[in-house]
Amino acid sequence: MGNILLSLRSPGPELFQLGPFSLRWYGLLIAISVLLGLNLSGELALKKGLKKSLINDLLPILVLASVIGARIYYVAFEWRNYTGKNFWSSINFLNLNIPIPSAIEIWGGGIAIHGALIMGTLSIIFFCRWRKEPFWDVIDVLVPSVALGQAIGRWGNFFNNEAFGIPTNLPWKLFIPYKFRPEIFLTKDYFHPTFLYESVWNIFVFGILIFLFRKSYKRELTLPSGSLSCLYLITYSLGRLWIEALRTDPLCLGGIPPFCEGGLRIAQLISLFLISAGLLGIWRIYISKKALPDPSLINGRSQ
Repeated sequence: MGNILLSLRSPGPELFQLGPFSLRWYGLLIAISVLLGLNLSGELALKKGLKKSLINDLLPILVLASVIGARIYYVAFEWRNYTGKNFWSSINFLNLNIPIPSAIEIWGGGIAIHGALIMGTLSIIFFCRWRKEPFWDVIDVLVPSVALGQAIGRWGNFFNNEAFGIPTNLPWKLFIPYKFRPEIFLTKDYFHPTFLYESVWNIFVFGILIFLFRKSYKRELTLPSGSLSCLYLITYSLGRLWIEALRTDPLCLGGIPPFCEGGLRIAQLISLFLISAGLLGIWRIYISKKALPDPSLINGRSQ
């Protein structure tokens, strides 16, 4: 077995239950992420020359759009698990089993960060167009909070016994109960804690973004609009690219988990695209000396 430096075991998805009401760790972590993000992005907005109230107005729209996008994205690639006999689920309320489509049962797990990024970005574009705010400046004050929120939110996967990696005998490992293990790994007890890898990586990304933002605020470094966002795309996606290779539950384009035999891992494809987009943005800003186009403008003018 070797020396064990860290052995993790989830206590379960629920923090506590009181009658029909239950508080899940995932929901609590999302709430904490939102509150921290609101405070942090508000402070960064002030330093960027934006109104703090702008973040207060944007955040509810952004959170709602991101959660919906994350769920739609996940269900779209896992649709086979939400059709036929699996189409209906139920919730227990006051000892009544109320039927609901399983596709909306988000509290049971099953969201994808790339879906949140896509829908969240679209909501910011429309918000900036409506409020006539500079899109890239708004995004730049949000991405540190996004990275921090991802670092916190990944622990929801730990409590739900999901998003873990392949079996491992390393000194750090995650115990997965029998019922949550992929069929080909039923005899294995310990797996790579990929949620922890990504949480630590996102803390690293958050640290880089905050460090550079502060350097820019103190006039020790020039960060044109959009450069921080491009850096986020590159750094986050580099981490996701290698961590995704370890996971046993990837969203697949063709093929089936845990290795997407005969197919491709969607998150890795998206990560490569985001890295390319980020590098293209950095090239445009620092090599071509051109500002990034503002998607919230139509024909270069606010509407």
